[in-house]
Amino acid sequence: MYKKEEENNTNFMEWLHEKVLQWIYKNRFTMKHFIFMASTIALMFCICTPSFSQSAKYKKELAKLEHKYNDILLNLHASDKSEKDYLKANKSMLKLAENGYNPAMRFLGTYFYNKKDFEQYENWYVKAAENGDSIAQFELGNNYYNGTGLSKDYSKAVYWFEKAAEQGYALAQYNLGICYEKGLGVEKNYLKATSWYEKAAKQRYAFAQYNLGVCYEKGLGVEPDYEKGVFWYEKAAEQGDTLAQYNLGLCYYNGLGVKLDYSKAAYWFTKAAEQGNALAQYNLGVCYEQGVGIEQDNEKAVLWYEKAAEQGDAFAQYNLGVCYEKGVGIEQDNEKAVLWYEKAAEQGDTLAQYNLGLCYYNGLGVKLDYSKAAYWFTKAAEQGNALAQYNLGLCYYNGLGVKLDYSKATFWLKKAAEQGDTDAQHFLNELNSKK
Repeated sequence: MYKKEEENNTNFMEWLHEKVLQWIYKNRFTMKHFIFMASTIALMFCICTPSFSQSAKYKKELAKLEHKYNDILLNLHASDKSEKDYLKANKSMLKLAENGYNPAMRFLGTYFYNKKDFEQYENWYVKAAENGDSIAQFELGNNYYNGTGLSKDYSKAVYWFEKAAEQGYALAQYNLGICYEKGLGVEKNYLKATSWYEKAAKQRYAFAQYNLGVCYEKGLGVEPDYEKGVFWYEKAAEQGDTLAQYNLGLCYYNGLGVKLDYSKAAYWFTKAAEQGNALAQYNLGVCYEQGVGIEQDNEKAVLWYEKAAEQGDAFAQYNLGVCYEKGVGIEQDNEKAVLWYEKAAEQGDTLAQYNLGLCYYNGLGVKLDYSKAAYWFTKAAEQGNALAQYNLGLCYYNGLGVKLDYSKATFWLKKAAEQGDTDAQHFLNELNSKK
């Protein structure tokens, strides 16, 4: 018990030193007319800590630190407050760093990073990291991972993430999980990825909770378990993670790992949609259009389709096109329908490709153009759309937009008929009866 208390005290003082140093650096140019004693500065960060006012040990520690921090402050005031002279004046900080004090080493490293002296930044951060500082280990890993200030090196990123992760640093545990999942700097290993996600997730790190939910849903590194997937999605969703909110909505919508509940699905889609998640916005639009889990409202459906469509969601773009074409929830407008069909069609949406083909075929919202109609029918037909296959067959049969070709006409009509398209079946029967 005593050992645990000592460990907590050490962690507290480490945290306290860090906050004081951060405060000094942030306010180094604004302390022109007054100097705060270190104990006063520290009190700003600790006043809400219940044990602080009761602990003589902390007060004694602060008294010991007072000279260190006052030296720093006095040296700062001895300088002309310029960035050029700042580090020169800060001899006390340099002395702390040279004596192996981790927060001071990170402080200097950050200073050099901001000055774009990345060699010195790496020098001080590596010293702190090798001295066991989990924050420095994580930051080094992050910069190696992203190539910010340092050359991108996934192997080094993994090395430092692992060092910090083993000390319980949640963000490092999560990032290490990412590396194992994607095989970056280390051999791909879903089992290890899941293990690290779980460690971070249990520390309430929302991104890790979401990723862990995905692992359970898809069976990555663990046996598929929809209930556990829902459990972790919910944990992350409650913290505002938009992807988790969306996935949780899908689980309720489809009854995966939880009892089917359209009302809860709409609730979570709304949460994610309000944060700008395009997939959630589209699904919420569907809920409003169909009156599923929420009161039917075509105008709100269009509103959410539009938000998702503007973010490039092809399904929403297609649905918005349908709304404009049919005048559902918005004033009928064939030209805008074509606009949205085209955006979705260019992304490969087969329904949009077919509808766009019809617009060109019939001259709806666009100048009649059989060639473009046949083009879009072909795009959709090649993806297996039976209606497009039937219409493409007719184009070849009648030589509309394409060169007349009975062989190709029969080919596409058979494709449609095999999928149960009755019009194609009847047309083929008539052709056979004429032979």
